[in-house]
Amino acid sequence: MRARIFAEETRKWFTLAAVSFGLFMIMLDNTVVNVALPSIQRDLGTDLSSLQWIVTGYALTFAALMLIGGKVADAYGRRLVFVIGIGVFTSASLWCGLADSGDELIAARVLQGAGAALMNPATLSIIAATFPPQQRGTAIGIWAGVSALALAIGPLVGGLITEHLDWSWIFFVNIPVGIVAIAASFLFIDESRDETHVRLDLPGLATSAVGLFALTYGLIEANTYGWTSPRILGAFTVAGASILAFILLERYQRAPMLPLDLFRSRTYTGANLVMLLVALAMFGVFFFLSLYMQNVLGYSAVQTGAAFLPMTILIILIAPLAGRTSDRFGSRGLMTAGMVLISVQLLYFSRLGVDASFWDLLPAFVVGGVGMALTMTPSAAAATRSVSVDKAGVGAAVLNASRQIGGSLGIALIGAIIAFEAGNGVRTPEAFVDGLQTALLVASGIAAAGAIVAFSLVRPHEAARRAGQGAAEQAA
Repeated sequence: MRARIFAEETRKWFTLAAVSFGLFMIMLDNTVVNVALPSIQRDLGTDLSSLQWIVTGYALTFAALMLIGGKVADAYGRRLVFVIGIGVFTSASLWCGLADSGDELIAARVLQGAGAALMNPATLSIIAATFPPQQRGTAIGIWAGVSALALAIGPLVGGLITEHLDWSWIFFVNIPVGIVAIAASFLFIDESRDETHVRLDLPGLATSAVGLFALTYGLIEANTYGWTSPRILGAFTVAGASILAFILLERYQRAPMLPLDLFRSRTYTGANLVMLLVALAMFGVFFFLSLYMQNVLGYSAVQTGAAFLPMTILIILIAPLAGRTSDRFGSRGLMTAGMVLISVQLLYFSRLGVDASFWDLLPAFVVGGVGMALTMTPSAAAATRSVSVDKAGVGAAVLNASRQIGGSLGIALIGAIIAFEAGNGVRTPEAFVDGLQTALLVASGIAAAGAIVAFSLVRPHEAARRAGQGAAEQAA
């Protein structure tokens, strides 16, 4: 009996390790691309808008298809969909590395985003199906620590590869990781699915994807064509109509892609809003800080990657501790404190100029590392605890979609602010920094709003635990 219990416990952690391989690949790809952007711009002759689309095309497809990825995983098997996603992502990585134009690279990144959309919701839903509620925070803390590890070594590895090999190799490194992830998935992950699934909500998928794409397209291209141009006004009109249609469809569909009753939980709603706001504040900052350090401060790609290490190492160290703490005391206090620290970090960054040194940057990286760890892991733990296991896939998909939507909009918003403040040209370092400072102040305010949301909506631990138990009993 003891041997069987020990074997079951051991297998759970091997399952977490297998899931983490795929997660590692997704997060590694995010960070290596940012550091390589100046090299990609020089080699492919792309402008700032195309650079944004190289990053945002991935994040946007990731976000737009995330819900269907989670729904498909719940319906047809979480391991199956996870492995298919790895295959798509790995193949797209090969295409990215072979791309010889900006448009081709953007197309390959869009396909990468589709693969990631199949993989990412499955990682959290597999964890939710494998670990009991009292261990999920710890497991999610490790999950977040793996993400941070990829973030930590990604910029440095990306910088070394870009300087000593070629930027295309930042994508080729995904191929062996993907192969190992597929093998580990078949060895250690048990198949699971939602037995109550009826059918896929294709109208919901179409309207959400069109709405998100049109909104992000309008924000990114507004400074190129003009905010009042027919193209941009048309994009915003399509976005508004599509998002409204999505909400109405999901409200009245018999088997919606996104069950709106998930949002009856204040904790689940709060966790998603916080995830959206932290990504809205931080994704664009990472994107433009990489450009700032290389194009303004004169850092090399390796130096830029190394500069981010203090922040990401702190996330690695603190995220598992934050997960365990949220298991015991709840997520509300941790999330609130984390968002306050992120707001302070961004406010500090907004005071930097054209002659900042690494030691000027370091305090903000330290504060931000603690803040991100206290926010991301408890948010994911709060969200997964507040939905039943049979809806874990779509619940995780909404959470990850919130992050990717926030990231896409953050890059677009901060890019628009920088371009507007710098006179729509960003031709000098001083003009770029002036625009970045304004954008960072806006991002700091967004993070502060996230702290208010966390404190107001996320339930205290005992209430959240009782709600989670009720959902589990209802599902049983």
